[in-house]
Amino acid sequence: MKTLKGPALFLAQYIGDQPPFDSLENIARWASELGFKAIQMPTLDKRFFDLERAAESQVYCQEVQATLAQYDLEICELSTHLQGQLVAVHPVYDSLFDGFAPPELHGDPVARQAWAVEQLKLAAQASANLGLKAHATFSGSLLWPFLYPWPQRPAGLVEEGFAELAKRWRPILDAFDAAGVDLCFEIHPGEDLHDGATFERFLAAVDHHPRCCMLYDPSHLVLQQLDHLAFLDRYHPYIHMFHVKDAEFHPTAQQGVYGGYTSWVERAGRFRSLGDGQVDFKAVFSKLAQYDFDGWAVIEWECALKHPEQGAAEGVTFVNEHIIQVTDRAFDDFADTGTDRQANRTLLGLG
Repeated sequence: MKTLKGPALFLAQYIGDQPPFDSLENIARWASELGFKAIQMPTLDKRFFDLERAAESQVYCQEVQATLAQYDLEICELSTHLQGQLVAVHPVYDSLFDGFAPPELHGDPVARQAWAVEQLKLAAQASANLGLKAHATFSGSLLWPFLYPWPQRPAGLVEEGFAELAKRWRPILDAFDAAGVDLCFEIHPGEDLHDGATFERFLAAVDHHPRCCMLYDPSHLVLQQLDHLAFLDRYHPYIHMFHVKDAEFHPTAQQGVYGGYTSWVERAGRFRSLGDGQVDFKAVFSKLAQYDFDGWAVIEWECALKHPEQGAAEGVTFVNEHIIQVTDRAFDDFADTGTDRQANRTLLGLG
């Protein structure tokens, strides 16, 4: 068994325009002082990370790593969540998702998709240049407007949607395979890969591609009312990344999973800071140790109530208290009788 690495911090919710969140060096100093050991790096803000340069230049990658090393930090993974979203966009969401792409691509879904695909391929090479083993992204979605089966879905609609999604992602998966990096789709509402069943559909559609993997975030499973522990039992061979994020779900007479169009504060299901929700993290960390998870515990802060800086500070302690230092021997080794094969045969009456 392996001991999880961590704590690490996903920077997406912390990058901003005011110190210490306005530059890589400033945010690295802040994260290090809190006790983080690594950062998960978004790839759209060039103040922090230039994806194109990282794909082209080993020297640039070494410079980024050296900046972080000053503060005893490393990059655990890169993230292209927003670019991955743009690989597959239903037209109803075109104007909403244009903001994820450069301004010159707004209003041009075809060019926007081509840019997103290229971004993912750059991320594969950048990850390889950084010596990383896994990469985080979203799958995008063509089928989300048809999630609820009313009006009745036409026969073949879901199959056609997944066939097209697989067609778009297969060349990207091949690029990650060539780079020696696992592509980990975050299982997330709003994506066509939002639960175990949809992941299995996609996996079959890409012919069980060896780089098609998962990012496990139990908060999204709680909000969908999935069994977040049984999910680990079933899918652990595919889970190569882990977001440590909490959530709670309290249904009422007024609302349930769909939320009644209310705000995050008022929803029956909402994200919470670590320890304030319903995720059974003792069991989660135990199962990850049991299944030999060889990765990082990455805090993704999202909370409807708590300030992000408090969430980060408390999160470091929380993760440190939950990481299991795995044992290197059996608890009953003291009682080992030291028998050999012949002794075993004798005990079985086999002579």
